[in-house]
Amino acid sequence: MRRRVSEIAVNKRATTLEELVALLPPKGRLMGLDLGTKTIGLALSDVERRLASPLDTIARAKFSQDAAALLKRAADFDICALVVGLPLNMDGTEGPRAQATRAFMRNLSKLASLPFAFWDERLSTAAVTRELIAQNASRAKRAEVVDRMAAAYILQGALDRLKRL
Repeated sequence: MRRRVSEIAVNKRATTLEELVALLPPKGRLMGLDLGTKTIGLALSDVERRLASPLDTIARAKFSQDAAALLKRAADFDICALVVGLPLNMDGTEGPRAQATRAFMRNLSKLASLPFAFWDERLSTAAVTRELIAQNASRAKRAEVVDRMAAAYILQGALDRLKRL
């Protein structure tokens, strides 16, 4: 079933990647989000949606400031949709962090009509941290870049899935 972006805004709910693909223009950037308790990692795709690149990290404050900073970055890069990492438990159930992520996006959808889809982010930060350690990145350097790299890891997984749809 195909739905327009405006219908998503009215319904204020996320879509699956399968539903999101029907809403996307032929070309346009996606933004990946890794929502943490202290930071929000951001990543961007290219307009052809082949490659995800780390972008930025937003230090969390309160929701209104976080949302304003996030929406400004989305507007700066003319983002057509968001891919949000959903931190599921290892058994696939949703815990408090997944519920907090859903609540953040539910509140964000009241401020903007950007469509979004959740993407399973299990072990994304661990995978990125292992790679940074393998590259001999210092602990300080890892702390500085891990959130935006995790966002890129999440977004790249979603982009790879979108290619197969």
